[in-house]
Amino acid sequence: MSTSKEDISDKIGLNKKSNRSWLWIGVAAVAIGVGGYMYLSGGDAVGGSLSYGTEAVVRTDLDVAVSAVGSIEPTDLFDISSELSGTVSTVLVDYNDVVTKGSVLARLDTTKLEAQLAVQQASVDSAAAKVEQAEATLEEARENYEIGQQLIERGIESETAFIAQEAAFRRASADLKSAQASLDLARANLELVQVDLDKACICSPVDGVVLERDIDPGQIVAASFSAPTLFTVAEDLTRMELRVDVDEADIGMVRVGQSASFTVDAYDARSFPAEIFQVRYASETVDGVVTYKAILSVENADMSLRPGMTASAEITVASVDDALVVPNAALRYTPSSEKAEITAGGGGSGLVGMIMPSRDDDEGAVQTVGKAVYVLQDGVPVRIPVRVGESDGMVTEVISDTLSEGDLVITDEFDG
Repeated sequence: MSTSKEDISDKIGLNKKSNRSWLWIGVAAVAIGVGGYMYLSGGDAVGGSLSYGTEAVVRTDLDVAVSAVGSIEPTDLFDISSELSGTVSTVLVDYNDVVTKGSVLARLDTTKLEAQLAVQQASVDSAAAKVEQAEATLEEARENYEIGQQLIERGIESETAFIAQEAAFRRASADLKSAQASLDLARANLELVQVDLDKACICSPVDGVVLERDIDPGQIVAASFSAPTLFTVAEDLTRMELRVDVDEADIGMVRVGQSASFTVDAYDARSFPAEIFQVRYASETVDGVVTYKAILSVENADMSLRPGMTASAEITVASVDDALVVPNAALRYTPSSEKAEITAGGGGSGLVGMIMPSRDDDEGAVQTVGKAVYVLQDGVPVRIPVRVGESDGMVTEVISDTLSEGDLVITDEFDG
């Protein structure tokens, strides 16, 4: 008697969904068990041995620097303009000319001003003559008044005549004061014209070098609303300043008095010294990036540096003499077995966390609190806790009672 395939399947349970589910659960359990065995055995069951990259612990002087970019500018820069409107008659200097305080840089046409000066001088002379006339009149009126006083006391002169003499004396005194006021006014007007005439001479306020010249003979200067800049003079190019933008993440380490060095594109192989003398509180934001301006003093005795040069500066914010240092990669390194434990051992969650076995604390569980480096001893990474100090981005100062100069710290591992 033959049996159909359907009957056989029903008898062994292959057509039941519940039996299939148990089958897949069994497969998963076997896979997890194999994985747990490999984890507890440190991965040696599959994959072979490991090799390690190491570097020696060294002692050295460590300098921590902050990088910033900026430009070279003169310490004292003067923009020279004209308060007076007019036509430029002559220009006496050009770019790079050395000037002294009071040197004439350019002159405006003064024909009209000179005519006005002559008119005001004539007014002063006329007013001075009127003062002299008023003084003479006052002197005459005073004498008549004094004689009248003597005559009226003797009863020789009438009261009416004396009153007229007194009034004439007072009028003469007032006329003198008026003439004196007119003279003062004329002199003031003369002085105003003289001031304008002096301003027609555009002069240097300091000893320095002409950096910019924006004026030519025949050009009309209009200073009615805002005075245009005609010349730019740097007082002393042997003393310059470097203005750099310091990132907000680094500004807390930057202080007045810190030393720095910088380079410019014109002299690739040369480093220039500098020192911070000002750190500004105001921030500057460009494209969402916040920076703060630091000003560094620069000596430029050989005149190598020029205004506007772009400079890349390294500001020394900390220095440690004879520091015990390790590569930063050594502080980031963790053995592969411990990496697995951090992600799954004792700290996992969900189904894997409940099923996956974990090592007991007395079997070398990872202590993730604090910094540490690993030293290779007898082919095994040994964890050494350390305290970290300053870092220059490549190496970091470490403080440890067990770590010594010459020890080989692990920076990486490879499948061997």
